[in-house]
Amino acid sequence: MNDKEKPSFDDIYIDLAVNLSKRSHCVKMKVGAVITKDTRIVSLGYNGPPSGTHNCDIEWPVEGCPRSSKGSCSLALHAEENAILYAAKNKVDLQGATLYITLSPCLPCARMVFTSGIKQVYFLNSYAEYKGQETEEGIEFLERFGVIVSRLTKKV
Repeated sequence: MNDKEKPSFDDIYIDLAVNLSKRSHCVKMKVGAVITKDTRIVSLGYNGPPSGTHNCDIEWPVEGCPRSSKGSCSLALHAEENAILYAAKNKVDLQGATLYITLSPCLPCARMVFTSGIKQVYFLNSYAEYKGQETEEGIEFLERFGVIVSRLTKKV
């Protein structure tokens, strides 16, 4: 296999995030996340309820979990939250890491991404487009504070 046929690390990691999203129990949106550092995977995550609670696709297969007062999932952790929390639980330093995610971060997750020390974010789909919002608040926050954010396109 020559170098032109070899997938880039970006392609490998975003493909893994797409595959991880398929593990999600969310009825509304399936999201996967991969955190890397120095070309090594250091944490993984996908959206869904905390371990030991309800799996939304089993408990509420049609409508999904109950909504919060702001209209969001009342149970789910976002994919990047799960990946960051797993890293923290295992004492993995994320300073300078890169996040690959299938859906751009919402504003609360963007704050968590920044605080964890992640310096670069690659995403496939827009959270603002999914939610029908005019602005990409999470991306704007990250860029304002020096995190490099890039949208990837998947080759089919």
